Amino acid sequence: MKNILKKIIAKILEIEAWSIIKKYKPKIIAITGSVGKTSTKDAIYSVISKSFHVRKSEKSFNSDIGVPLTILGCNNAWNNPIKWLQNICHGLSLIIFKHSYPEWLVLEVGADRPGDIRKIAKWLKPDVVVVTKFSKVPVHIEYFKDKNAVVLEKGFLVNALKHDGTLVLNSDDEDAFAFKNKTENKVITYGLEGNTEVRATNYSVYYSEKTAEPFGIYFKVEYLGNCLPVKIIGTLGMNNIYSCLAALSVGISLGLNLVESVENLSRFVTPRGRMSLIKGLKGSVIIDDTYNSSPVALTSALETLRDLKIKNRKIAILGDMMELGKHTAEAHKEAGILAATACDILVTVGLRSRALAESAIDAGLDEDSVLQFDSSEEAGLYIKNIIQERDTILVKGSQSTRMEKIVKEIMLEPEQASELLVRQDEEWLKR
Repeated sequence: MKNILKKIIAKILEIEAWSIIKKYKPKIIAITGSVGKTSTKDAIYSVISKSFHVRKSEKSFNSDIGVPLTILGCNNAWNNPIKWLQNICHGLSLIIFKHSYPEWLVLEVGADRPGDIRKIAKWLKPDVVVVTKFSKVPVHIEYFKDKNAVVLEKGFLVNALKHDGTLVLNSDDEDAFAFKNKTENKVITYGLEGNTEVRATNYSVYYSEKTAEPFGIYFKVEYLGNCLPVKIIGTLGMNNIYSCLAALSVGISLGLNLVESVENLSRFVTPRGRMSLIKGLKGSVIIDDTYNSSPVALTSALETLRDLKIKNRKIAILGDMMELGKHTAEAHKEAGILAATACDILVTVGLRSRALAESAIDAGLDEDSVLQFDSSEEAGLYIKNIIQERDTILVKGSQSTRMEKIVKEIMLEPEQASELLVRQDEEWLKR
């Protein structure tokens, strides 16, 4: 019965969203890919929101319900039927009466199962489509035949692009870049390698002069002979550079001044749980990457931890990667090999991550430096007691492992959890 009601609500919201777009005719920027959609969405908002009246997807609203909710400007009502009715009534009001409505919508569009994007693409016709990044083993691949099926599903959004629209592609990703040859639309490419239009160079990490701890990233963006410095505080990782490049590419496609776009990026705050830097106990630094996990995202996070130039201990606390189907065991083993080179202490959470722990030991990490737990609650309580001065601690795992509970346990100011951590809504806290 619950699933039937969900389908009915989703259909009503879809019809309302289509009607609202038809009435108000907002320009639409749609972001898809397997990695970096939310960070890219927020970076794009930072770049263009000073020039236009813009609405973006809240959190990770990217499903058959999340996308219409963004178009309506409503929140997730969870299991509250009264709030769902209020959302539907709000949509009707927008359709029947004249309201002020955004000029631009920045929408994240994802796919958990085959047909998800194909269904949305039947009624959503973007002016700009951004394709971020895929991977050998994409997130949610459990429900797809293989990686090619995932790429094909994302491609339905590219096919939905208006005939005079712009396609923005990550040229460093082979599957994303391949869409260039499958469209007649204008294409703008971004990346760090090869023959790309919007390029990042001179990537480095900012370290505190006083404590030597990392506190942000720096790079230069090059476009048509221009070279401008970009500084992002409070986060780490190459994925955030790609998000910034995508955002600047969108700004270019809209005719915005590159200097102003770079200045606007200084306001960019990475989404919660995406390589966010948080102060931990005993002067430690937490790299909070707890929103979700997939092989390519975990690889990036571990490489970031490995490459940090710090004297004190590096700790990686890693939860299970879910929805990988037949790739589960191999993906965790490969992550373990990398983890052995990236950290001094490895902590795993969940049954699937036992393969990660064993692989790390086989790769040379001291067995005494590997700790295994069944739940994030157990891990958090234990880790809290072994943190040393100036440790740098990466915390990452799929949503269902609830790794944000560990961050709350070891952060310096847990009273700020509602402002800094993912999944702090009342409905999540009940779970």
